[in-house]
Amino acid sequence: MLRSIATSSTRRFASTTASPAEKTWKVYLSGEIHSDWRDVIAKGIESKQLPVHCVSPNLSHEDSDDCGAIILGMEEKRTNWDKIGAGMNNIRTKNLIEESDIVVVRFGEKYRQWNAAFDAGYAAALGKSIITLHPPSISHMLKEVNANASVVCEDAEQVVDTLAYVIRGDLPRPRDGDDFIPIADRLGAGNPNP
Repeated sequence: MLRSIATSSTRRFASTTASPAEKTWKVYLSGEIHSDWRDVIAKGIESKQLPVHCVSPNLSHEDSDDCGAIILGMEEKRTNWDKIGAGMNNIRTKNLIEESDIVVVRFGEKYRQWNAAFDAGYAAALGKSIITLHPPSISHMLKEVNANASVVCEDAEQVVDTLAYVIRGDLPRPRDGDDFIPIADRLGAGNPNP
């Protein structure tokens, strides 16, 4: 029995109020497929009516593993099976990253996301703007990846807020709440570089 590609792997969440001249940003969402982080970002983009078109790799792990064998025929050795599937997935991934304005790369604590690290490296080599998304507990392991990212986020809401700021200049209420102190206030009136 054949499986169809997950329909949620490419979605459009453009603003209905965007002017015709407003750029539509293409954002590639790379990384782990075991949590709802993509849905959180999609809902945030939609609620803020940002002109963003989100794309992703195939989100069905089974389809990603079996696509080559389903289309070209089964292979006896796992390495051959993996190679033909990876080649097909690579066509999609490379093209979507190349066409993207921003690449968001999600790393979770439970699984090793070698493909996400590769996507981040490929995006960096292309000069793409990268946002990494991961819990603070794995920051050390990702220090080289984070060094190539423009922004390092801890949750999906921070990614949405970053996109809103980058695209429209919109800022959310400070995460620190009433404890937030603007930098000019921190440095004082006598600071030569306010």
